[in-house]
Amino acid sequence: MSSDRPLAAEPNRNSIAPGEIFSDPVLMQLRRSLLGWYGSRGRDLPWRQTRDPYKIWVSEIALQQTQVKTVIPYYHRFLDRFPTIADLAAADLQDVLKAWQGLGYYARARNLHRAAQAIVRDFGGVFPREFDCAIQLPGIGRTTAGGILSAAFNAPVPILDGNVKRILARLTALEVPVKQAEKSLWALSDRLLDRRNPRDFNQALMDLGATVCTPKNPTCLLCPWSDRCQTRQYNLQSQIPMRETSAPIPHKTIGVAVIWNDRGELLIDRRPPEGLLGGLWEFPGGKIEPGESMEECIAREIREELGIEIAVGDRLIEIEHAYTHFRVTLTVHHCRHLSGEPQAIECDEIRWVDVDELDNFPFPKANVKIIEALRDSDFRG
Repeated sequence: MSSDRPLAAEPNRNSIAPGEIFSDPVLMQLRRSLLGWYGSRGRDLPWRQTRDPYKIWVSEIALQQTQVKTVIPYYHRFLDRFPTIADLAAADLQDVLKAWQGLGYYARARNLHRAAQAIVRDFGGVFPREFDCAIQLPGIGRTTAGGILSAAFNAPVPILDGNVKRILARLTALEVPVKQAEKSLWALSDRLLDRRNPRDFNQALMDLGATVCTPKNPTCLLCPWSDRCQTRQYNLQSQIPMRETSAPIPHKTIGVAVIWNDRGELLIDRRPPEGLLGGLWEFPGGKIEPGESMEECIAREIREELGIEIAVGDRLIEIEHAYTHFRVTLTVHHCRHLSGEPQAIECDEIRWVDVDELDNFPFPKANVKIIEALRDSDFRG
């Protein structure tokens, strides 16, 4: 950045008090203009038609790292299936994961289930109104607690999700990546918050980031804060927020076995409850080792994971799938069970099932593609 332009604040933003950036009259003007914009441009979303903290909580969790248009149908189906906190708490985790199937980031569903049980156990089945209690629940951090409590109870609690970080970084022309300035950004979010109407203010901030102050090509002419935005003043929208240098995304090649027995049944296994995709069912397999063929990889992995011998047959499908921090290529082969009784050596449970039964189990998205390929093929073991 050019060193001859005025800065919104000194470079070390972690040490800045928000009052040094904007005076009280300016903060008041920012609140008024944002709420006015929200009154005419805010999105009509189903969770904004309720004050039930449970329904708002479900929406907040589902919206983490997932777009609104994707969340809406899942939100309705999830609440139809589990209409109250007590219903969710009493449900089997497998049913919860099945209802969540397709949204990804399954730790969110596991945490919803655990938190619902904690609310029934510790708070009489009523979502706590106190911030210090809410933030102790599984899967609820500072921003999520602020979003729930402000929307459900109009509590004056700030938020700082990805949208808000981007807005505040641009508003102040933040000269470091947002991860290096979270303390000051939290302070600014708290200072900006309209304590008379925190519900609408926080919702307005999220809408502003989602629809106007977007990561690419923000529509600054429509922004209620454009006249105060330091980034727009210096035409730095494409440079702020600054990005941290990131390492290349790792890529893993996985061999996957669709194992048939003599009865035309398939072998599936359930992952341990914690970690990535915890508690979900999958077709077994594992990472290829240097020097292995895909057929050798699959046979070895099944021997190590399930204690059985298989014959690796024709390839069914190859799937490319991206997770947050890595990519995978799944190479899937039809296989036939030769000998040995399957054992849950590296998983929690194993089952032989008919193809028509697969819909009864929660599978990761990539495995759903395997099921679709199975149904499109004529192969039945």
